[in-house]
Amino acid sequence: MNIPASIRAGSTVKWRESSQVDPFGDALQSTDSWAMKFYLRTNTASEGHTATGSTYGTGWQVEISASDSSAFDAGDWFWNCEVSKGSEKYIVGSGALEVLQALAYTGTPGALQGKSQTEQDLDAIQSAIRTLVSGGVVKEYSIAGRSLKKYDLSDLMALESRLKYQLKREQKAELIANGLGNPAAMYVRFN
Repeated sequence: MNIPASIRAGSTVKWRESSQVDPFGDALQSTDSWAMKFYLRTNTASEGHTATGSTYGTGWQVEISASDSSAFDAGDWFWNCEVSKGSEKYIVGSGALEVLQALAYTGTPGALQGKSQTEQDLDAIQSAIRTLVSGGVVKEYSIAGRSLKKYDLSDLMALESRLKYQLKREQKAELIANGLGNPAAMYVRFN
């Protein structure tokens, strides 16, 4: 399926899907009166959206308008793709996508938290480490959903290391998802 892995709320989103096949290997094509719908839902609110494909060759072109996506809450969304004709319905794909917060504003812009939860946790850990190293006392912190009265420096450094690793994995996955390649891949050319 060609639905984007992430979209920005308030933007027009378009993609194309090719013809599909039923469980018996028969073609499901828009030219044969098959309809395609994407059902999108989020687990953060009772909201959803249905995007209906229009005929494009033997497949479909699907669009979510900017006005529709502007109402999307930022976060994880889940989708299901259905191809139907009359009483026949086939689920041909499902998955998840990320809705990014809209950056457009009118008047004076409000505060924006553009960092992921991992980045926010890493910042809190590094702040706690700086406090301990400079002779301060870390009395109580809430990091990664855990509240503790006191952290040892070794515990903070171990948690920092895990968060840095997790952040690198997230950044690598984002590069790959955006078509920018795997930063860990090495290419060799022989002449």
